[in-house]
Amino acid sequence: MKRLNNETLGQVPASVSTPNYDRSALKAGIVHLGIGAFHRAHQAFYTEAVLNQFGGDWGIIGCSLRSPTVREQLAPQDGLYTLVERSSDSEKLQIVGAVKAVMVGPEDPSALVAVMADPAIKIVSMTVTEKGYCHDPATGNLNLKNPDIQHDLENLNKPRSAIGYLVSALKARMDAGVPSFTALSCDNLPNNGQVLEKALHQFAEQVSPELAQWVRSNTTFPCTMIDRIVPATTDDDRQHV
Repeated sequence: MKRLNNETLGQVPASVSTPNYDRSALKAGIVHLGIGAFHRAHQAFYTEAVLNQFGGDWGIIGCSLRSPTVREQLAPQDGLYTLVERSSDSEKLQIVGAVKAVMVGPEDPSALVAVMADPAIKIVSMTVTEKGYCHDPATGNLNLKNPDIQHDLENLNKPRSAIGYLVSALKARMDAGVPSFTALSCDNLPNNGQVLEKALHQFAEQVSPELAQWVRSNTTFPCTMIDRIVPATTDDDRQHV
């Protein structure tokens, strides 16, 4: 089976939509934590629509905080993948090029923090499930007894949790005197931006009052509404595409 990548992209049939911008010149403006099927079928898809219509440096650096599976799937394809939209009587295929690269946080946590701290990154979005917020759902407070949170407070330059990565990158930005990013929760939680904001502020307060105040003054946490699922891709799906 011939694999999709930059070299074979030009051989794709005209009936399949492909990126109409120069991917080689595309710079990253978004880091996404938790690059699963939902992100690729929705957030990356809409980012692709913006790139196709308006251009701009809104490429995505995806990151897995656990498994290297997605990186191993996308790296041989230069980040390209096919989005399939099906109805009862039709099928639409589109190749998405918005994902520039995929990182695996545990392999080199400091490298991911450095990417998130790059001033070119304007948005850090996340789909890490409710568990990834390391909080008590009943109170919304950060669970300071969570093993990953305890590790991150002691090893902020090599975090494990999404909260730890965000605070480590924000501290690096504060120390460097560069603007903050927008922290964009896209998980299926009520008032998800407020949930993220509270957990992150409480973590920052444990690091230093100066950092906590800087985050309050500079970082925004929009709320989003999520009402979509993405069916798991099967071997038959891949063979068909």
